[in-house]
Amino acid sequence: MTAINFYLHRIHILGAFFVLVSLLAWSADWSGVVYVCPYCRLQRTVIGILGLLMMFRGLHNAITIFIASVIGFMGAHVAAAQNFMGWLKINKGTFEFKDDIYLDPFLLSGAALFAIIAQVWLLVLSARSKTIESEAGQS
Repeated sequence: MTAINFYLHRIHILGAFFVLVSLLAWSADWSGVVYVCPYCRLQRTVIGILGLLMMFRGLHNAITIFIASVIGFMGAHVAAAQNFMGWLKINKGTFEFKDDIYLDPFLLSGAALFAIIAQVWLLVLSARSKTIESEAGQS
């Protein structure tokens, strides 16, 4: 079993984990722990939607992957744009981490970027392996 197969066989568990992360982030927003940020809201929503798609392997087909790619790339674009604003501050010499470093938008947007790209890749590879498995079963 290759390393990627390890994750593909557990994609539904990873999907549930990402849904939980999304819900925890939304609960922090609703409870006022974090400030209202449209960038963050979109990223946590995308992570949750992709997590839901990951949980249902029966849905991993070309249409679902196209939808996941569009949603994922929108989320990744927003995460990269938010992260780049931190890099601009670094370049200007005005960057400072937030007092609560675990709530720092520079770090959280970087984490969201990694998570969203990983989710899209896993969904694409899952659909591909599902297709290969079905083709092997037909021959």
